[in-house]
Amino acid sequence: MTSRVQPAPAGGLRMGTPQGRWVLLTTVLGSSLALLDGTVVNVALERIGADLDAGFTGLQWTVNAYTLTLASLILLGGSLSDRFGRRRVFVIGVVWFAAASLLCGLAPDVTTLVLARALQGVGGALLTPGSLAIISASFAGEDRAAAIGAWSGFGGVAGAVGPFLGGWLVEWSWRAVFLVNLPVAVLIVVVAAKHVPETWDPAAAPGLDWTGTALVVAGLGGLTYALTAAGGTGQGAAVAVSGVAGVAALVAFAVVQRRSRHPLVPPALFANRQFTAANAVTFLVYAPLGVVFVLLVLQLQVVAGYSPLLAGTALLPLTVLMLLFSSRAGALAQRIGPRLPMTVGPVLAAAGVLLMLRVGEDASYLRDVLPASVVFGAGLTLLVAPLTATVLDSAETRFAGVASGVNNAVARAASLLAVAVVPVAAGIGGDDYTDPTALDAGFRTAMSICAALLLAGAAIAAASVRRPLVAAPAAVGEPAVGERLAVEDCLHCGIAAPQLYPREPSR
Repeated sequence: MTSRVQPAPAGGLRMGTPQGRWVLLTTVLGSSLALLDGTVVNVALERIGADLDAGFTGLQWTVNAYTLTLASLILLGGSLSDRFGRRRVFVIGVVWFAAASLLCGLAPDVTTLVLARALQGVGGALLTPGSLAIISASFAGEDRAAAIGAWSGFGGVAGAVGPFLGGWLVEWSWRAVFLVNLPVAVLIVVVAAKHVPETWDPAAAPGLDWTGTALVVAGLGGLTYALTAAGGTGQGAAVAVSGVAGVAALVAFAVVQRRSRHPLVPPALFANRQFTAANAVTFLVYAPLGVVFVLLVLQLQVVAGYSPLLAGTALLPLTVLMLLFSSRAGALAQRIGPRLPMTVGPVLAAAGVLLMLRVGEDASYLRDVLPASVVFGAGLTLLVAPLTATVLDSAETRFAGVASGVNNAVARAASLLAVAVVPVAAGIGGDDYTDPTALDAGFRTAMSICAALLLAGAAIAAASVRRPLVAAPAAVGEPAVGERLAVEDCLHCGIAAPQLYPREPSR
């Protein structure tokens, strides 16, 4: 009879051991669920709209409902993991995500799909912070950096394979994009129960900021509804009320954070001007990313006539560039400082977005799509690692985890709001996504807006980022912040949002 593998003590796992491999497999698969469903669904939007007879607003909410709950709850998810057990909350998140995926796959109409996507985001907020936190808390100090590097590398491979898998599944049925999560989730839960040790933070805050969390959800939800509905007719009053309520909720959130004993976002973080500037750059850079990823695949399918598989792989060069060179960009910023990479990166990305204006009817992949993707990817590759390093370097070591979590939430909120407002500003609405002429005109306006946002991010970086990167001291047996970034800042999470680094586990 085969004996059950006994978990190693927390913090005692080694690379190359059977249990170490199982822990890596579990965390990579779990984080890949949330990563891929945040991007692969974009490939399916055209088929979803046609099958469910949805307008463009319905497609916006199919994307934004997931991002809304994920961005609003991801900090709470990290706090729950630290307090109640990282494996426990991670597994709950995986099960929740799988149940919501089943509801997505069976959705009879777009309203049900949007609700299910919001539930998916809740699951993603529970599992995403725990994925890397499990590795950080489970592996021995001398093996931790290698484990994190393997996690990032395998996550990058998942990101590279995702567009092929998503495009192939959409060719068969868009519902398969969601249903494929079910067997993966079963595997994750079974392996986690047998091989992943439980860890938690004995020094975690004794309370949770439920009021702050509710205000974030209300604020982002109100603003997103107002911005998405702004292009409709006969909704002026609802748009105004929703927008004002959303702004009021976010203002109330800032007040609550100053008074809360256990704030989601410690106000001391934003006392650092460079931390504030880095998050402003994050907002302006990640906002256009969300728009590009949604509209480019629609443009390729509706206007250029590409299949879902080919449209889904249009940005594959971006994936490959980030996978191969992000760590080198982080090392470069460590040597010369982050200001130049954070300025040049968004400028290059803006040039790539403007090159996308060449993507129209009968667009050639080699002549029109590939150059835009390469230039866009080069800009993001140069930017993402220095940006994350600047955020961590600007915060005290004790705030490293929450600082990265805040930056991750800012990036997702930026994408959420941009996907709501930029298509409206570009004149895309109703059934325009089914009309090649109307979509093409709106796409060109939207890409121009995205390029302007990227250039604004570059300007803020040039004017505000001053301090060179200094590797923060690490706990005994741990790599310094700069060394951690060298192995972490790979593709994984870098496209959807900056790397989410967990709170340091207590020893």
